[in-house]
Amino acid sequence: MTELLTHFLGALYGAMALILGAFGAHALKKKATAEQLASFETGVRYQFYHALLLVVLGYGLGFQHPVESWVVTCFMVGTPIFSWSIFGLVWSDIRGNKWRFLGPVTPIGGLILAIGWLLLVYDSVRFIF
Repeated sequence: MTELLTHFLGALYGAMALILGAFGAHALKKKATAEQLASFETGVRYQFYHALLLVVLGYGLGFQHPVESWVVTCFMVGTPIFSWSIFGLVWSDIRGNKWRFLGPVTPIGGLILAIGWLLLVYDSVRFIF
């Protein structure tokens, strides 16, 4: 089940990143400042990176060790918290009513992603020691 959910969310996040990237490049380009576009592109880029990573991990991990499930959980949860909070900040700023409450949410998503990466490091080296 974990492999299927990992593949599903990786593919979903990837498709959404592609659609949002096209939206940013075409629709937002006319309305957003250069700084807003750069922020939006950062959210898209990080979502794409982690979408691809989820697909790869779905195939590469055996999910025999609990750490492996925690790794993918961090990426599944951290990706939308990080990227979508950026999208919300940019979109609301463009509309003239910036949702400032999302400002502290972005680093929480980034922290969860960082924890996922560190757990992946641990999972990779636990066989060496």
